[in-house]
Amino acid sequence: MFRSGARQTIMSRNDVYQPLKFPNRNTDITSTMNNALSASTTIQPSNGSSTDGEILTVMDVAHFLRVPKSTVYKLARVGELPASKIGKHWRFLRRDIHEWMHSRSKQG
Repeated sequence: MFRSGARQTIMSRNDVYQPLKFPNRNTDITSTMNNALSASTTIQPSNGSSTDGEILTVMDVAHFLRVPKSTVYKLARVGELPASKIGKHWRFLRRDIHEWMHSRSKQG
């Protein structure tokens, strides 16, 4: 037997599970926490563009460079593209990608 506020449900193996319903409160804790987190983690550099320190994902870099994700993975893996690996995820700084693009355009 599962209890949820004023609602009870007895479920058998063949029943489809329904989401639990909880009474609404005046404050949505999730949005309050997210708003506080975003306000506390906003970093505005004093010089340069506010997006220079932005952290990008493989998908972001692939869109920016207009190449497949597999190319981004390969360039990061061989060390040609400036990147950091956090666990099994690659992350890139927008500033580093811009600098990398400018250095490549000067070479060729």
